[in-house]
Amino acid sequence: MSTDMNIGILGAGNIGGPLGRHWAAAGHRVTFGSRDPGRLGSLVEPLGERARAATYADAAGASDVVLLSVPHPALDGLLRQLAGPLAGKTVIDATSPIGLSDDGLFVSVLGPGVTQGSWTAGRLPDSAVTRAFCHFPDELLWSRGTRQPHFWGMGTAADDPGAREVTETLVRDAGFVPVPLGGLEESAALDPGGALFGHVSTPAGLRAAAGL
Repeated sequence: MSTDMNIGILGAGNIGGPLGRHWAAAGHRVTFGSRDPGRLGSLVEPLGERARAATYADAAGASDVVLLSVPHPALDGLLRQLAGPLAGKTVIDATSPIGLSDDGLFVSVLGPGVTQGSWTAGRLPDSAVTRAFCHFPDELLWSRGTRQPHFWGMGTAADDPGAREVTETLVRDAGFVPVPLGGLEESAALDPGGALFGHVSTPAGLRAAAGL
């Protein structure tokens, strides 16, 4: 797998920001997509020539691999706009359809029987959708990936073998160890209320928690 990819990050917040820093440090070229690219100077400038800010559409069109890390309520509208530019690309969905039950437990707003990965794949039929970076607490993405590289596990899911390989490479380049769960329909453990949601552990710990 090439160590030099063009990566678009749609949403440069608590997930996209640290992952973009990891990937730029690993030698990839990163385009942070935003509704207001001019506000990303403090994120982009320290990363040098390997990072830039752009509109969502520009980031999607200029990249071979795209990370979805916008707030989930904004995702459906964004995918309707960008389904064309995302066609033929690996799309890593790091979003979480998070809600709360009446008794205060995290649940998926998609309801039972629908995983976030399958939901996104249904809206991007011409893209190779995968899941990663969605169960791990975002405030730990930078610190755990840099201070203890390749110690912590990161759950992943994919249907397409090539997209799975790309995603697992980028998980490693962010400092984590990929823990494959299977296909998108088998990825409920990564969603709110799932066995791995919010769970931080070694690869073996994640596999045990997921019942693998």
